[in-house]
Amino acid sequence: MPSKTFSKAIKAIRLIFSIALFLALFFLPAGTLKWPEAWILIVFYMVSVLGVIIWLKKNDPELLKERSQRKKNVKTWDRILMLVYVFFLMIMLCVTGLDAVRFRWSNVHIILKIIGFLGFVPGFILGFWAMRENTYLSDTVQIQEDRGHRVCMTGPYRFVRHPMYVGVIIAMLSFPFALGSFLAVIPAIIIVVLFVIRTVLEDKTLQRELSGYKEYTETVRFRLIPRVW
Repeated sequence: MPSKTFSKAIKAIRLIFSIALFLALFFLPAGTLKWPEAWILIVFYMVSVLGVIIWLKKNDPELLKERSQRKKNVKTWDRILMLVYVFFLMIMLCVTGLDAVRFRWSNVHIILKIIGFLGFVPGFILGFWAMRENTYLSDTVQIQEDRGHRVCMTGPYRFVRHPMYVGVIIAMLSFPFALGSFLAVIPAIIIVVLFVIRTVLEDKTLQRELSGYKEYTETVRFRLIPRVW
């Protein structure tokens, strides 16, 4: 029991630290809390994450556990890619605050901001759809042998092999416009490139290590964009 209590306390501390860091990266570069676009995005993100957690706890607790725990058998290249991703995500948040609020280098039209916010909707829906269909949708690249890992071929997986990444890419490209920063497009594009690289490496790993995946690629030929790639 003490070990469980200690573990929960550590998780709570990590969560509080993550939220504090997240808010700091938004508002310290901006130099103010008066940034409506950022608050709208934060509320949308928090509500979405909370909704997904509640849904997973009720409908797929095994996936929730899988995505919540620290992994040991993660591919080295995946660790490196995710570290680089986090680095550029932090840069994107900082650049956005500096550009859109503190110095106002960019002048993003309200129409582009609306389009940016609307872009989060299909990005989230696609990500959630992939999570609902694929109970093995881990946040790291690994074969979950302990859970009887199998190929998912339903839902969005009928059209592309990595629909979750499509959702992430849509969200990343929407972010700079929603918050009003053209400069933030640069780190956003770098993040997109990182996920394209991850797609290629993950696809090769799954073809090599996951039974039935190579046959699946012959049925669903496109990784991210139907009829393109």
